[in-house]
Amino acid sequence: MRYLTVLVKPDGRNGFHPLGEKLTEEPSIKRRAIHHIELLGDDTVLLFAEASGSQERYKEIMEDSPHVIDYLTAGEDRWMAVSQFEPTEDVRRALELQRDSLLIIETPIHFTPEDYLKITYLGTDETFRKLSGYAEEVDSVTFDILDMGDFEADESSFNRIITPRQEEVLEAAVDVGYYREPRQASLEDISEVVGIAPGTVGEHLRKVEERVFAEIVH
Repeated sequence: MRYLTVLVKPDGRNGFHPLGEKLTEEPSIKRRAIHHIELLGDDTVLLFAEASGSQERYKEIMEDSPHVIDYLTAGEDRWMAVSQFEPTEDVRRALELQRDSLLIIETPIHFTPEDYLKITYLGTDETFRKLSGYAEEVDSVTFDILDMGDFEADESSFNRIITPRQEEVLEAAVDVGYYREPRQASLEDISEVVGIAPGTVGEHLRKVEERVFAEIVH
């Protein structure tokens, strides 16, 4: 089993879907994550998503959309929405590929600050070749590969956002007390443990902190 993490970007105004484009353009709504997406037997899409902002405006957009079959919301500050809607041809083909092959989408799927989708797929090299073929054919989105490798069943998606070297530096920093309050170690102390220059240690830790905080916030 392998994993493939990609950044999926809508191409111009085509977007992922006209409904999604409306929600993206609405400043009072912030889309956070997709927790489940599925192509149903009647070729409609079932979506379970997380958002924040104006639920009233969300309901107005859903009521006005000709693509929406049904929806409901629950929660307050960060609320959840379940919706059933008609897909575009590109969305339908992507979900057919997921349904009909050994391609798994790891959830939640996070929206980036630019409203792109950061998706991690699990599958075989053969399923990834099918996904690559789909990506080359569609015009509405582009796929940027962020990371790929062997999937370990006991490894969380959180572990995969940092490299083994960064993990080594982070573990050393924790062990020597760099993150204790008050701080009990310096970059020089960490560098003695891992055998690299203090400046390089600092660079590794900054990258770790940036990626970890981004994962938590998004």
